[in-house]
Amino acid sequence: MTHFNTARLKLRTITTNDAAFYLQLINEPSWHQYIGDRGIRTLEEAQKAIVNGPLDMQTRLGFSLYLAELSETGEPIGLCGLLKRNYLEYPDLGYAFLPQYWKQGFANEAASGVLKYAKEVLNLTQILATTDTDNQPSMQLLQKLGFSFSKKIMLDKELNLFSLDL
Repeated sequence: MTHFNTARLKLRTITTNDAAFYLQLINEPSWHQYIGDRGIRTLEEAQKAIVNGPLDMQTRLGFSLYLAELSETGEPIGLCGLLKRNYLEYPDLGYAFLPQYWKQGFANEAASGVLKYAKEVLNLTQILATTDTDNQPSMQLLQKLGFSFSKKIMLDKELNLFSLDL
């Protein structure tokens, strides 16, 4: 199980014990708007999605989405990590936080920690990131982290593709 800390956060591999939080986060209106509705509505479906998604990816590739918790309380506030998507050549930085934790620097802190981990532990040399074309806060965060806009790509909808050399 992977785990590392930032100034205010603990990041660790998500487990099926985190299914209630995962279910809450992926059914936030902002998740549906910018990431997509996964159709997961029960704890059992959330547990299955965690096993078949992040836990499988962690086992196969050594990285995945990590649960971001407040260091002081252990309260889960979001997800941040790396995903390997079949339509992208390199790992993709992904993040999502509960709305009450937006605009407090948590996404930047978590993403910075993940990028440091990617470079220093995983020895990765390039990271990609995609955003909905309307998600200005996410695009601003990527630019703050040093990502550069590469191009627009078309999946179910048009996305912006960003890249970062580590």
